[in-house]
Amino acid sequence: MKTFTFTPRGVCSRRIEITLEGETVKQVKFMGGCSGNTQGVAALMEGMNATEAITRLSGIRCGFKSTSCPDQLAQALKAALASEK
Repeated sequence: MKTFTFTPRGVCSRRIEITLEGETVKQVKFMGGCSGNTQGVAALMEGMNATEAITRLSGIRCGFKSTSCPDQLAQALKAALASEK
């Protein structure tokens, strides 16, 4: 297992930590942001294939922002997978 730290942009969350085992998401932790929503997203991601998570989360917007915490999680997962290649 490997843990990755990502600094999101354009959202309320200050940091996202992701633990992957191969391409399986084992754990997600958001620091900052809307606590209930980020905890819910993190719980739903556990056990999911990272590529599937990217497909589901990419492009989600928060209000008038061009991104969201889930979209930033997708960006973090892309970066984590790219660093493993």
